[in-house]
Amino acid sequence: MSTPSGEPPERSEPPTSPRSEGAGGDPALSDEDTHVLAVAPVQTRVRDDAPPQIDPEELAGLHGDDPEDADGVRRVLPLEDEASHLVARYLFPTERYRGEWKKHLIHLFWPITIALVATLLLGWVSGWLAGRENLQIAMTLSVLLWLVAMGYLAWRVGDWHFDRFILTNKRVMVVKGIITRKVAMMPLLRVTDMKYEQSPLGRVLNYGTFVLESAGQDQALREVPHLPSPNELYLRVVEEMYEPAAVEARLGRSGGSEEESDKAGDS
Repeated sequence: MSTPSGEPPERSEPPTSPRSEGAGGDPALSDEDTHVLAVAPVQTRVRDDAPPQIDPEELAGLHGDDPEDADGVRRVLPLEDEASHLVARYLFPTERYRGEWKKHLIHLFWPITIALVATLLLGWVSGWLAGRENLQIAMTLSVLLWLVAMGYLAWRVGDWHFDRFILTNKRVMVVKGIITRKVAMMPLLRVTDMKYEQSPLGRVLNYGTFVLESAGQDQALREVPHLPSPNELYLRVVEEMYEPAAVEARLGRSGGSEEESDKAGDS
């Protein structure tokens, strides 16, 4: 059949069915492949309540196993909750307690040494006098000397127990004495300079001597020897002097409560 213009008619091709071409019009896929693609889901939807995946390396610093901090020592000592019964009587209600520290055991070095030497000498003298007669007086004197050394050791241990270095948000204090109690105090506002000194033995055993300088001439508290962990304690005191808001943040307290306490103390 010819068209009016005399041109041959266009040849029409039969329509291609999707089944023969497969999914997406790809003739290389068979009917079975097309059926599998039609049934399989295109994309798996992630549940909204699925837990997030966290890299274990991100949690390494929270467990204290950071390779740069292998010793696991905190930069600042943890804050104490309450003052002991020995210290609480010297604090007034509007100041905030920050901590108290006993002196390092090196403070008892000489009393312990004297007691050990006295014990060894008593044992040697007892053995030497065992085979001799008419020397009971010497034996009695040696026992008395040993009892005096033990009494001296007990006294120094008790004095060490009651000797405390105390820090609050307003002052530093030293309380010591068994029978005669001595309390020395210095306000933080009057501290013009503070440092600590460590001997080679102090660096090994982790103790030092604190030196506090004040604006006044008479200083009731200047040197405090044999304090433990001097670096951490130094940071604690300096933080209290210059960054008290950081201390309150670690305690979970608001700055408003601190201001209210200061106003109450001033009034």
